[in-house]
Amino acid sequence: NRGSSGEGIWIIKLKSGEYCKEYGAESCKDEDILDMMEANDNHAEEHTVAEFIEFCVNGRNDKSGTWTSKGAGKYLEGGKEAGGQLVDQRFCPRIVEGELRYNLVVDSLVGIIHKKPKEGGISAVGGTGSIYTYYGPEEAKFKTLTTNFLEKDLAKVMPALGLAEEPIPLWWTTDFILASPEGTPAEEEKWIVGEFNCSCVGISRCLAAYCKDDTPTASVNDISKEDMEEAMKYGNLMGEKAKGILDKAKA
Repeated sequence: NRGSSGEGIWIIKLKSGEYCKEYGAESCKDEDILDMMEANDNHAEEHTVAEFIEFCVNGRNDKSGTWTSKGAGKYLEGGKEAGGQLVDQRFCPRIVEGELRYNLVVDSLVGIIHKKPKEGGISAVGGTGSIYTYYGPEEAKFKTLTTNFLEKDLAKVMPALGLAEEPIPLWWTTDFILASPEGTPAEEEKWIVGEFNCSCVGISRCLAAYCKDDTPTASVNDISKEDMEEAMKYGNLMGEKAKGILDKAKA
């Protein structure tokens, strides 16, 4: 389940490590034990396959065992109309080196963030101790990826999602995870999109104003002058792009 801020996103391994030689050759048994880590806070749990499935479908009860997750499970509740879903997504092991978040206002790249998980973790969600490094849209070290994405792939995104008649979102992000073996030349690297996000996108430059357990009184006044200036650039560009979309719709 693609939960907000990583809730309900689990990285799962068989605790035994005894995998079949060919994909799909065997199925897990109800009693097999899963080694699990949740992306919202990088906490670990162990459960049987049967307990995990019960938690996904019906939440906390006697059959699902004891969970320390902040979530309630029930990921299919309400059906498709309510957003109930389960997604089986391949794990990209190089996520531990970080992922690249491309921030876009419609078709304009406004910034790149390298989000590196805290040591021992696999999630770079804000508030988990992850390290954020900010780059401009012209950053040379990501030139190949940026060029391929903006000039070759961007026009294919909405049609691929079955939304060819819809405009590109006003404020959205794309998260890339490096998939090539270590040592691959930059111009030959392959990157996998971990997710697109346009429904709950924060402005990372404003993270200093994010209230959490260790910063309960955080406010907009805690944002540095440099970060506030960058955030304002994003906001102003969003306004310009939004006006352009509305003007086009009126024409």
